[in-house]
Formats: sequence, structure tokens, C-alpha cells
Amino acid sequence: MLGRPVSYRTRSSRPESLGKNSLHMIANICLTIFVIGALVVTIIAATYEPDDPLFQSPTKITTFLTSISNSTFQSNNTVIRTGEDLMAANQTALATFGSGTDAAETKETNSYETSSSECEVDPKEPLDCKDPEVFQLMMQKAIEHFKDIHFNRFGKPTPGPEGNTCDMAWRFRPKQGKATGFNKDYRRFVINRDNCTLSVVSIGEYHSGVNARKKKKKNKNKIPGYEPASGLQDQGGFSLPAAGEVVNDSLPVVESERAFIRRKYLIYVGGADRCKSMKHYLWSFLCALGEAQYLKRTLVMDMTLCLSSVYTSSNQDEEGKDFRFYFDFEHLKQAASVLDQDQFWQIWDKWQRKDKLSLYVVEDFRVSPKKLTEVKHSLIMRKFGFVEPDNYWYRVCEGETGSVVQRPWDLIRKSRRLMDLVAAIGSKLNWDYDSVHIVRGEKARNRDLWPNLAQDTSPDALLSTLQNKIKDGRDVYIATNEPETSFFEPLKHKYTTHFLNDYKELWDQSSEWYSDTAKLNNGAPVEFDDYMRASVDAELFLRGKKQIETFNDLTNDCKDGVNTCNTAAI
Repeated sequence: MLGRPVSYRTRSSRPESLGKNSLHMIANICLTIFVIGALVVTIIAATYEPDDPLFQSPTKITTFLTSISNSTFQSNNTVIRTGEDLMAANQTALATFGSGTDAAETKETNSYETSSSECEVDPKEPLDCKDPEVFQLMMQKAIEHFKDIHFNRFGKPTPGPEGNTCDMAWRFRPKQGKATGFNKDYRRFVINRDNCTLSVVSIGEYHSGVNARKKKKKNKNKIPGYEPASGLQDQGGFSLPAAGEVVNDSLPVVESERAFIRRKYLIYVGGADRCKSMKHYLWSFLCALGEAQYLKRTLVMDMTLCLSSVYTSSNQDEEGKDFRFYFDFEHLKQAASVLDQDQFWQIWDKWQRKDKLSLYVVEDFRVSPKKLTEVKHSLIMRKFGFVEPDNYWYRVCEGETGSVVQRPWDLIRKSRRLMDLVAAIGSKLNWDYDSVHIVRGEKARNRDLWPNLAQDTSPDALLSTLQNKIKDGRDVYIATNEPETSFFEPLKHKYTTHFLNDYKELWDQSSEWYSDTAKLNNGAPVEFDDYMRASVDAELFLRGKKQIETFNDLTNDCKDGVNTCNTAAI
């Protein structure tokens, strides 16, 4: 019996079903890969915690800047941490936000020569510094010549005074060391042109390429608003301090009568904060600035401070020191609403009666800023009496107020003029040096609190300790309060030693620092005092490839005296 033949082909294997099944299979595989990828990214994003204080709460930032440790330079009464130190923890990441040409994208070559694609050039004609091949050659030469720095970005070359010279600027930081912020250098390149071949003959000294220096912008220094001014942020969203830029820290001016009466102001007067240590001064000043920001008022500030006798050569407290000698006022005025009190009182006296400007006086530091948010008066004046410590400004920010008013540490940075000195000295050392901080002075003489310090920092002891830490023949920068550097003469047999006083020409009468600070001081010369010295010393120390601390590495004595090591470590 013949019947219909049996079919062994299943329904799913029929030709008309194969295409659909294949599509379903591919779609399922793609979906599986996507889900797994999304899961991996989600896990990474949920568990990754960047160690960057910029993304931490104000409380953690305050803790970071005021923390106490046994490290010589980390926290002391001489030099305190300032805003740019926040950048140190994650500078490599921050550098990627900078715009412009990143040196990491520039390929290095073993040759300093490049062939020009156009040979029809009169050799007597000046060099075209804007030629991309000239730019590329200068970048390559700079990268190969300065091996110990990381280039953040290059500026476009500009013609030098001679036809065969070009000036170029760049932002950089040392590759090693605890560098805080970027520096800016501009140098003069001498370029030889032989037929169709270009080659760099020489590179000038630090800041020799003055034609590439950024010109100071003209502005009226109007009082910024309550929100951070646009100048606060770089194009990437972060403000990166750079030494070597033109400083514009002139005082803000009031636009008009209308602008003045529209604003609300806060001022602190009296108290016993003057002539205290710099740490005390900033602790109180930032309390006032934090309250002004909380109340959305302009802080009326005294642009002069009293320098404590611990920093002066006269051993006397010295009044009339300009805030701008020590701190970056250009950054402060861009980021916050502040006004010089001398200018404020002149304008206040002129328009108070006419515009019916009102004054609200607060004489008890325990009055909470929360209560002052309801005050509508033009000016809130906090007056402090004569009884210490209740007349310290920082008392306002104690207790419950501390959780409301946060000190804006990121707004305070070291003076750019002082940071320029750091960059100049570091460049003279080619950023290739180790650093040692040696504390002597009063502590070495006080054997009750520091019984071993004098012996442990003697030349023989230093040679013995350093021989296993720093290689023979290295350049060593010694940051010290020992007035006689000849004390360390024996170290020169093993190392090339450098001290701050070796670079006096950077602040003597012929220097840019001397002329700039004199202008701020109504033409009178400014002493390079001990606080400035300590600031520069500390920054140079942090930029050393190896850093040897006094109380961590040279002696077992405690930084703050006998039996304080455990307390300092908490």
C-alpha cells in the first residue's frame, strides 16, 4: 500500500522558519551582552569612590585642611594648608579637564629636526612662529628637554625679538612630589633654518619668553555677585591654580550708587584676633566669610593684617601687612563677594542718609546666623568686645553654627607671587631634586620637650640617616629654620645642597616680586618675612622627588614635644 511519504523535517527546521530563528537567536545574544555590560558598569559605578576632596562635604574639607599629624609640614603654626592643597589628591584627573593641547598627545621623537613642506622661503625672512611645523618642533623639543615635568598644555608660539626666535608658554607640574596646582612657564626658543630643515638651537631660561606671557586684561573689578563669578572655573569646570600667570589682584570697585544700595553687607569689627598666628587669623576670617555666604551678603573685609612677631625680623608685631602679600586675592574676589572696608565706609558715609541705609548691630557671638537671615537691614555689624577668648571671631562658628556655616577653605590660596618664586626655584633645579625639612631653632635648644632633636639634626647624624634614603650626588633642597646654612657644610661632600637664601635675587630690589609688592604697599619696599620664607620652603619641599621630614624620618622626638606623638596622630 502506497501512502504519503513520512516527513522527518520538523516545523522549526523548515526553510521558511530558519531566517526568523536566526534573528531571534542574534537578538537574544545581543540583549544578553548588553545586560551583562550594563551590570558590570553599574557595579563599578556603585563601588568606585574617587579620593578627591573636591567632591567631599564641606565638613570633610574643613577636617582635611585643619587635620593634625606628626608630619613636619602637614599642619603647624607656621604655614597652614590653603585651598590649592585640595587639588593635590587628584591632580592627574583634574588635568584632563584643562582645554588646549595636552602634551600626552604629542609624540616624542629622537630628532630635533623637521623638514618643511614648503621650501620656497627666503632665508632672510623672519621665521613664521605660527607655522604648525614650528609649533610641533618646539613642543617636541620642550618635552625631550624637560624630562621631569608633566605638560598640561601649550600656548601658541609668538615671534621673539629676533627673526630666528619664537616664544612659547606652557602649563605644567612636576612629575613627582606632592605638587599642588600647576605652574606656567614661557621660554625663548632659538631656531635654525637650513634650507628646508628646522632645528632648535637653544631654549632660554625660566620666563625668558616674555612675548608669550599672557597680557593683563583690562577690567573694572566690579563687585561680583553672590554666586561664584565665571572666572572661578576653567573651561573644564574646575579652577586650576597656575603660578606664572599675570596677577590682577586690584581692589574691587563699586559700579554705581544703585549697585551699592541693592546689596546687603556683613562686617566684623573689634575683637582680639589681630597679631595672632596666621592659622588663628584664617580660622577667624573664614568664619566671617562663611557667614557672609550663608546670609548671601557681601563681606566687608580689612585688607590689612597684623603679622605676629613670630614671623618678623624685628621680633615685634607688625601692622599694615597687605592681605595680598600672603594670599591670592584675585581668586577670592572672583569666587566670593567681598569689598575693602576703607572703600565701603567712604561710600557708606556718602549715601547712608540719602538712601536711608540701615545698620543692625550684633554684640553677642552666640546670636545664630539663622536668626540673622530674617534681618533686612543694609548692614549687619558683629561687634566683639575685650574679653578673650569670647572676642575671637571664630567663636561665631562654634557649636550648632558649625553645622550651618562652613568655612570656604577652597577660596583661600597662597599668593601667586610667592608661588611664582616656587616655580622659578624649581625650574632652576630642573624639578629633579630631593628635599629635606630640618627643624632646629628654639625646639633644638629646648631639650626638655625635644631631648634628641639637636643631636639627631647635627651634620654627622644627618649624613648617617640620609645615606640610606638619598643617593650620593643628588641635588637636595634643604628647608630649614637654621639661620646659618654653613652649619650643613659637611653635607656638601655627598650632595649638592640648595637653600632658599641661594635665590635671593628673586626677591631683591631688582626683582619683579620686589616691584609688585612695593606697588601694593604705596611704593614702600616690603620685607620678605619669615612667613613668606616658610611658605616658599614648604612648597619647594612638597615638590621634591623624595621628601624627608624632621619628626617622621630624622628623629624620634614628637613634633609638639614629649609624649605628644600619639595625640598628634589621632
